[in-house]
Amino acid sequence: MTKFFFSLALLVVSLQVVAQQKNDKKTSGNPIFPGWYADPEGVIFDKKYWVYPTYSAPYNQQVFMDAFSSPDLITWTKHSRIVDTTSIKWARRAIWAPAIVQKGKKYYLFFAANDIQSDKESGGIGVAVADNPAGPFKDLLGKPLIDKFHNGAQPIDQFVFKDKDGQYYMLYGGWRHCNIVRLKDDFTGTLPFPDGTTYREITPKGYVEGPFMFMRNNKYYFMWSEGGWTGPNYSVAYAVSDSPFGPFERVGKILEQDPAVARGAGHHSVIQVPGKDEWYIVYHRRPLSETDGNHRETCIDRMEFDEKGGIKPVKITFEGVPPRKLR
Repeated sequence: MTKFFFSLALLVVSLQVVAQQKNDKKTSGNPIFPGWYADPEGVIFDKKYWVYPTYSAPYNQQVFMDAFSSPDLITWTKHSRIVDTTSIKWARRAIWAPAIVQKGKKYYLFFAANDIQSDKESGGIGVAVADNPAGPFKDLLGKPLIDKFHNGAQPIDQFVFKDKDGQYYMLYGGWRHCNIVRLKDDFTGTLPFPDGTTYREITPKGYVEGPFMFMRNNKYYFMWSEGGWTGPNYSVAYAVSDSPFGPFERVGKILEQDPAVARGAGHHSVIQVPGKDEWYIVYHRRPLSETDGNHRETCIDRMEFDEKGGIKPVKITFEGVPPRKLR
């Protein structure tokens, strides 16, 4: 019996040491959480960091989404199946590239589903809503928000951007075309622009997919992914404009593979620490040891600017970033 209690005490001490070591991590490490995940949307809700990724698997297995939250970018909590095809009846596979916004006391999750290849197929970009950032999310419309090709853009890879006047826009598009649309205040549909058009193309040179937009010093930074998502040349480039509609002249790449670290670094998002000129880029990449196209992992590194406002090339790392709690 004495040996039993002694062994039990050793086990408790060992677990405490492991827990302490986990809590004493000096950096996030990359990937920031285990599992194959891609296309991460990073946001801040209620003084916590959240990441909403695509579950990276064969299309027919992509029938749900998980989310992850952290108080400090170091310790991440998994929130399983925040949405799936049981709550989105029209979605059957290829649930991709979440984008999320908080409006009032509701959280709106935008996603693409079914990987439609023509207007004759069912699918496109949908919206789900929840009272909590961890879900569960329920279908807002019972159908896609956008279910057709406009200006050549496949309805995937949506990002929702709130402009300084409070208007919400959605940027989206695959197949080397990007559109911007005005969203209704309740996200139940789109609104025409003053000229009567609804789908305005803003495709910059080199664009493939994965649009993202943010503002800094009253300038609009438009970012996107280039190259093939399964290849080593997948990367992120950007442009800057005085308007969310452009014109967007490509500046250059700021995120790409490092042959000593990982391949295919792309489809990203950006997190700004509120009130600070501190920026993080959340992205996926493929480990050097992996050849399966779906073996992608979610990572984070610092993103910095030069004195002229240009984005400095990001160095992808194994270390990730130091702890950063929100106040």
